[in-house]
Amino acid sequence: MQSLLPFERIERKILLRKEAETDERYGCRPEERKTEETIDYGIVNIDKPKGPTSHQVSDYVQKILHINKSGHSGTLDPAVVGVLPVALGRATRIVQTLLTAGKEYVAIMHLHKDVDEKTLKEAISKNFIGKIRQMPPLKSSVKRQLRTRSIYYLDILEIDDKDVLFKVGTEAGTYIRKLIHDLGQKLGTGAHMAELRRTKAGPFDESTLFTLHELTDAYYFWKEEQNEKFLRKAIQPVENGADHLPKIWVFDTTVESICHGVDLKVPGISKLNDKISKDEVVAIMTLKNELIALGAAQISSEEMMLEKGIAVRTDKVFMQPGIYRIGQ
Repeated sequence: MQSLLPFERIERKILLRKEAETDERYGCRPEERKTEETIDYGIVNIDKPKGPTSHQVSDYVQKILHINKSGHSGTLDPAVVGVLPVALGRATRIVQTLLTAGKEYVAIMHLHKDVDEKTLKEAISKNFIGKIRQMPPLKSSVKRQLRTRSIYYLDILEIDDKDVLFKVGTEAGTYIRKLIHDLGQKLGTGAHMAELRRTKAGPFDESTLFTLHELTDAYYFWKEEQNEKFLRKAIQPVENGADHLPKIWVFDTTVESICHGVDLKVPGISKLNDKISKDEVVAIMTLKNELIALGAAQISSEEMMLEKGIAVRTDKVFMQPGIYRIGQ
């Protein structure tokens, strides 16, 4: 079940199944990875400029960091700016968890005729909060058919004549340009989008943004001046891309089998978040907080505490085999 406030983490307690220590000879805490590994296994939260497509920005990041692979967390039109997490190298698949995460935008809507504030707010509260029906625009990457999407909040920040500045939190896949058009239709005035900036994408917000120029400078300082401080600040561990997911921590002796795609069984669990429900996507972690894999919970948190059997069907494996080959 999706939270009505998708950008506020659900308060989850940690349930302890069995106390365990991690062996420091194996693995590495995310913040202690070498810079070279971070570049090929991290995420940079780019402040997308106006002009290039999201794909072009991702390609620029590859060229700046001299890597061969990257992926972004959801398309922004060339004219749209703001939060664009780009996963690097081996971390690329983490963006799939962000594609379905909630988004927040700040936009300027230009009304074609004057509308008083009370009428505008009533139209929003009655028709554009909660579940809405939306037809994707002509230029879109999805099939043009009516879809249901959730609008979590739509707050007016400022009104200047016919320009309305507002903040909106939405389910993934909501088209803000179409939302504005539909609101204009409902008001009977017409409206179009004048400006749009994405301010949040899942667990990423404007507090960790870096421009392409800043990333270029950070790479230069590391490569030419042996100063890694700025680059390590710009590139976040891949684990941050799973911050919004519930987590299950496993024993060191369980890690290697998960790396080979084996499903996680209950006896391999040391601790876990509460409020996990069946079929929910979860992150399987080491006791050093390294991301091992993502998978679908087969039973609830409560059942994991009491029963045996399969806890998680392993789906996407991120950790390479051999790192926790204990006793071999």
